[in-house]
Amino acid sequence: MKKEEKWLRVEFHCHTAISRDSSNRLPRLLQVAHQRGLDRLAITDHNTIANALRAQEMDPELVIIGEEIKTTGGELLAFFVTRNVPKNVTPMIAIDLLKHQNAFISVAHPFDYRRSGWTVDELQEILPFLDAIEVFNSRCLKPSANQMALEFAEKNKLAKMVGSDAHSRVELGLATMKLPPFNSADELRQVIHLAQMDTQPFSPQAHLFANASILMGKLMPWNWGRK
Repeated sequence: MKKEEKWLRVEFHCHTAISRDSSNRLPRLLQVAHQRGLDRLAITDHNTIANALRAQEMDPELVIIGEEIKTTGGELLAFFVTRNVPKNVTPMIAIDLLKHQNAFISVAHPFDYRRSGWTVDELQEILPFLDAIEVFNSRCLKPSANQMALEFAEKNKLAKMVGSDAHSRVELGLATMKLPPFNSADELRQVIHLAQMDTQPFSPQAHLFANASILMGKLMPWNWGRK
């Protein structure tokens, strides 16, 4: 009998200190990911893959190169990215650039209106080009934002994703997915519907603590350079 393959525990939404609102420094972030039992870590900095590329060089088996892209609508989340997609382009231009590199395309916290500019009409327009949608984001302060995303995904038969949106190390691993092994965007598309989700919200009190630690981390000399 063939031995069953070990499923992977994956964090799909994490920032490093190259994102202005994160204090997560390499390589300590990668060490903590292993300590918390993550098998894959998608680094999804804002509008850049520079630190994701560095991280993958440090730990090629752990790191997935991703990007969180600010469009003229809301923010897209992409995985297995090979080239930066610039910010402030239209959603369809961003999607076209991602499609040309065969990236896996999702949407970040679509109904968190504190952080996202998506309208339902805009989401409906890009719906045919999405591989998934983030239905739980630990940084959503209002549970209704995640609930609306879940209902939208189910109504439109979209694959579901979750992520911690970790801007500090304390947040890493709050929302993860267990999946069969995958090594590419195409393989992720094949297994995403099998995912098991483990989700924990990041409380308002923890937000305050994390934001203070992020600010302190930015001010410390060893965080200058934001690599």
